[in-house]
Amino acid sequence: MARPTISRARPTSRPKNEEYRQNTRQHLLEAAGHVFAEKGFERSTAKEISERAHTNTAAVNYYFGGIEGLYEAVLEEARNRIFSVQTIGKAIEGKTDPRAKLEAVFRAVIETLLGPLSSSWVLRVLGRDLVTPTPASDAAKDKLILPRALILRRFIGEFVGLPEDHPTVARACVSLMAPFCMLVLADRRRMKRALPNLGLDPKDVPELSRHMVEFAVAGLEAVKREAQQRG
Repeated sequence: MARPTISRARPTSRPKNEEYRQNTRQHLLEAAGHVFAEKGFERSTAKEISERAHTNTAAVNYYFGGIEGLYEAVLEEARNRIFSVQTIGKAIEGKTDPRAKLEAVFRAVIETLLGPLSSSWVLRVLGRDLVTPTPASDAAKDKLILPRALILRRFIGEFVGLPEDHPTVARACVSLMAPFCMLVLADRRRMKRALPNLGLDPKDVPELSRHMVEFAVAGLEAVKREAQQRG
């Protein structure tokens, strides 16, 4: 009598489909964000990041081509969470008045900076890179900052009636960006002690954004008048 054949299914490896790859990549980004925020780029290792992401070290090379590529991706993720081109476009959609555009963008960014993101790794990573930039971030800055700078230059040029490459437009860009850099870099606890009535909580977004717009518009209007007088 023939012995019955027992069918044994072969174990299958976990399929690395698109969803799995995206999840792994996102876990690495989040883990790297925390490590870079705590230690900076120079003292961070792919090993520690991989351990936090619960994956193997080779994943850093597989998904990002190395720790430099991972750092660039983290900077891109951080900037997009605060000030993505899509966010800008959505904020100004349907608006034609320059002041309305400015107010919409200011409010969108301030809502982000005063919200839960303010206590995450995002601001600490960007703050570190602003104060102590690394060669690894150069490519990311060219890719991420230049398009945003172009949008800002065009907007200010339109507002004051000057070409976007005019020196006055460049100086106005610095004046508008400075308060946001302060919100990224400054220690919130010290700011609240030094300026207790400033308002740095989510409920303060409407008033703070209104004030910043009023301040910015007053400066831009003064620049516009001066440009018109010079002819």
